[in-house]
Amino acid sequence: MRLYQRQYQRPMRHIWHNEPAKPDVSCYLEGKRLDLEIAHLYGSEAEAMAILGRPLGPNTKAELIALQQTHASSRMLSALERIIWQKAQKYYLSQRVWLVIRNTHPIWHAEDLSLWWSDRPLPATLPFEQIWLLPDFRGEMPLFQLYPRTAIL
Repeated sequence: MRLYQRQYQRPMRHIWHNEPAKPDVSCYLEGKRLDLEIAHLYGSEAEAMAILGRPLGPNTKAELIALQQTHASSRMLSALERIIWQKAQKYYLSQRVWLVIRNTHPIWHAEDLSLWWSDRPLPATLPFEQIWLLPDFRGEMPLFQLYPRTAIL
């Protein structure tokens, strides 16, 4: 939220967690409600467990193990696509929701995406108005907009 405000000079205020978490959190962007679904981009099962500090469910474990079978050069893209396709299957009780994906892997960067992201297929229908990648765990690098691909904010 703070990174978006700094990068785009658009006020985002009063964030709160939703119960049940569909979507995860809400806030106000320029005075209008905006709901945010938050996802984390992991490189391995061990990394996810270390970052979350808790055991993983069987589906997440299986997906991360399968990801390890992917060639290193395409692992980030595969993980990112998996998250987007998985989240696109959900229904959100929201009129306006963004997907925010937080990269937790220390060697993956948004610049790595820019060369090949525009050619990747997305689900035919997405419940998200926008999809953003927070390129680093601390939120120090600029946000990278994944969808819509041609938006200028």
